[in-house]
Formats: sequence, structure tokens, C-alpha cells
Amino acid sequence: MELNFEGKRALVTGASRGIGRGIAIKLNELGVNVVAVSKSQSNLEALKREVPSIEIVAVDLSDWNQTFKVISQLGPFHYLINSAANLILELLDNITAASFEKLFDVNVKAVLNVTQIVANGMKKSGIGGSIVNISSVVGNVAFPELSVYSSTKGALNQLTKTMAVEYGPHNIRVNAVAPCLIDTDMAQDSGLLDISKPAIQTILNRIPLQRFGEVNDVVDPVIFLLSDMAKYITASILNIDGGYSTW
Repeated sequence: MELNFEGKRALVTGASRGIGRGIAIKLNELGVNVVAVSKSQSNLEALKREVPSIEIVAVDLSDWNQTFKVISQLGPFHYLINSAANLILELLDNITAASFEKLFDVNVKAVLNVTQIVANGMKKSGIGGSIVNISSVVGNVAFPELSVYSSTKGALNQLTKTMAVEYGPHNIRVNAVAPCLIDTDMAQDSGLLDISKPAIQTILNRIPLQRFGEVNDVVDPVIFLLSDMAKYITASILNIDGGYSTW
């Protein structure tokens, strides 16, 4: 079976950087009409200059009402990729209500909000669809300073499964991918790839493939899950971690 995305539309959140950006570009190469969503207008414009055929939409996904207003006007989609996420490293004793809310507002609430809108469009149009949420391996394993971020990804995993159950009768598949450390700007900026830190070196030592992931290591499985090649796969959380979660 070959990949066939011609004539399809996809909404990609968090599409101006990292994994979301890679997914948006790959889908565009496959003939998908891509709408890229991000909070950063400047990053979106940079993406637009590189790939002029991608439509860009700037919106702060943490704002529930504004997000609903903007996304509702974009029309029906065949695919949704929820990639937008915030990351804050904090020890438990330092966590504030503000940082807790900042992570859950984007990493969980925004996923629910956007998915409700897009899935309702899929149901009304009768086209069905495929949704992939970008989770993380830390949704299932613990790591210092990532307690709240990990909690958002654990919640996202459960949300993915429930979405799959409720949307399945409408021919809407919902899956998630759970990467380990991927070489993105967010990971670099957070020091999560700095092997001079003992904790990071320990993670690398526990990855059987002995390297951190690259963006395309996540993009390709997402494309597979979106495609008809995965037409009987739903409610799955696919680890993309080089084997890290076996420990």
C-alpha cells in the first residue's frame, strides 16, 4: 500500500518549530493542504518563506475562547496533529500555580479544545479522519524536574485513548507518539541534550540505540499513523525512544 494524501487537509499545532514544523513540511511534500498553527507569528512567517504553500495561523492556544473562535473558522480537516507544548523544568518544591497552569493549559486543555473543534468538523462532514497527539516517554516514566510536564503527558495519553473510544464510531482514529529526547530547539534550550549533565548522560546510556532522536525519527511514524496504512490502529501510544522505555 502506498501513501496517498492528495487532496487532504491537515491542521498542525506547534508547527513553527521542532517536531510540529517537521510534520507540517513533510505533509506538504506529500500533497496535503497544511494549516500551521503557532503562537509565534515570526516563526510562522519564517516557515511560510520556506514553504509558501503552507497556510499559517497565529493564535495563543492557552486562550480557550480565542482558539475556539480562530480554529472554528478554518473549515474541515482530514488530519489533526496536536504538537504544541510548553516545557518547564522545575523541582517539586519550586513548582508554582502559574507554571502548573501554563503547562496544562497548552499540553492538555488546548489539545482537548482543538480536537473537539476538528473532530466535530470530521463528524459533520462524514469524512472521518486521523488524529495524532505528540506525547512523551515521560508520560510513563519519571524524570527529575519534569513532574508537571510528565503529568501533562500522562494525561494526554489517557485523553488519547478516550478520544479513540468516543470518536471511533465516527471513523476517526486517534493515536499518540511518545518520543524520548529529540534534538529540537526546545530540548536544546532546556539543556536536555547536554551530556555534561550526569542525568542526561544516564539517559543516553540507557538508550539501546545510543543516540538522541532526530525530528524525522518522529515525523515518519506520525505520517504512518495518519495514513491508511494504519487504518486499523487507534488508541495506541507508540514509543519513539530508541528503546529507552525498556528500562
